[in-house]
Amino acid sequence: MRASFPDRGPVVTNKISQAHLGNVLRDATIPELPGHYRGKVRDNYDLPDGRRIIIATDRLSAFDRILTAVPFKGEALTQIARFWFERTADVCPNHVIDYPDPNVVVCRRLDIMPVEIVVRDYLTGTTSTSVWSMYKAGQREMYGIRLPDGMTEHQKLPDTIITPTTKAFDAGHDEPLTPAEITGRGLLTRAQWDEVSALALALFDRGREIAARQGLILVDTKYEFGFDADGRIILADEIHTPDSSRYWFGESYARRVAGGERPENFDKDFVRTWVTARCDPYKDPIPAIPDEVVLQAAALYTDVFKRITGRDFPIPDEPTPVLERIRANLARYF
Repeated sequence: MRASFPDRGPVVTNKISQAHLGNVLRDATIPELPGHYRGKVRDNYDLPDGRRIIIATDRLSAFDRILTAVPFKGEALTQIARFWFERTADVCPNHVIDYPDPNVVVCRRLDIMPVEIVVRDYLTGTTSTSVWSMYKAGQREMYGIRLPDGMTEHQKLPDTIITPTTKAFDAGHDEPLTPAEITGRGLLTRAQWDEVSALALALFDRGREIAARQGLILVDTKYEFGFDADGRIILADEIHTPDSSRYWFGESYARRVAGGERPENFDKDFVRTWVTARCDPYKDPIPAIPDEVVLQAAALYTDVFKRITGRDFPIPDEPTPVLERIRANLARYF
């Protein structure tokens, strides 16, 4: 099975080779760093002075388990987020302090806001909290917003909307919220809600504008905000990566929707799709994922980087072991 990017030419994999398969970052444990917390795909270290080191590994997580490790995945996602953080810093302050390594961001620790902010421009989605799922079920009022009758799947919404949910910190399920519920439950004050709403819409507007220059439609995205020690609202986590956002290809959108087809998008579920075609991943053992599939997944992540940023992804001919490189670049934090 090969990754496919219709109307965009074949995926180029000639520089991603077997040598890179053996040079993935599965484990980013560094004993010299304090406050280690291992997430599904990122390892975090909390320094005593209030800074946090986040290392994006190459682990690929789905179905509540780690499926494999994909060369360059952690680096590509870190550098896509960096691209967007740098291009939106004038819109909203963010948590970034430094990038000592391509897989690493050093940032400020924040008190994370108990509300997850999702901004949407189109009537689409498959999860229970997506506007299309609700609309298809007959709802017209959702998240404190009323949508008109007669809309169709993947249609542009009359206005860009915010669909906030609870933030499930303990692996629970996100629940839809309205602005009135957010302030009524004391999750945020009215002033905080007004400010974070304005910031989210401004960030999305900047992202939509830059994506359009690359021939992409920024369909929807999730933002995570936190509060610093002075109570200021700060953008955290990641921004406009393919893991937190939906992108469609602008050149084929109208034609495909008019023909009743789904818009073309980044197939970030490439490996996930391969697995589900061969087993029930929630019940069965996961079959060994072939090298060819992993290499194609690597090509996909590096291609996504190029399509979003407009820059070639740097693929070394003779790769240095990733953890060795990270340790060297983080030595000053030991």
